[in-house]
Amino acid sequence: MSYIVDFKNVSTIGLESSPVVEALAGLRAHEARYFMTKYKHEFTVVPASESQDTLDYVNQILKERDIEFAAKPLETSRFQVENIKFAYVFYEDGLAINVMYTVDDPKKRAVGFKLSEGMEVPKELEEKFKFARQKSKLAGTIRGSYFVIKGEY
Repeated sequence: MSYIVDFKNVSTIGLESSPVVEALAGLRAHEARYFMTKYKHEFTVVPASESQDTLDYVNQILKERDIEFAAKPLETSRFQVENIKFAYVFYEDGLAINVMYTVDDPKKRAVGFKLSEGMEVPKELEEKFKFARQKSKLAGTIRGSYFVIKGEY
């Protein structure tokens, strides 16, 4: 069942098993506020158990860098706004991955990693990426990194 993320009243629905549940809920709300502010788009998530196609899509792109996460995916989101396709996966350990894939510009395609406040850098990323910090009223301190997508998906 899908769930529209409310960024005014942050909820932990769907994320309860995470050890950083409050921070992950804040991170999810942070993303929802971004899409509402920039695109007037309601950010909707579905349980990972109901969205294998989105998980397969994201995992296929992650293989470019030989990345496979051990953490359990909790929720996903997949949609297109203007000429950009987006896919999100929120993991139990507090990691959020987003794929930004422009339909008509191969130079603007990337995978972003955001770490919820309080979580460690996943082993799969610690040697390969440096993380910048960002402050968020909803999510506290978010650490983020990314890589540019080379293939066609």
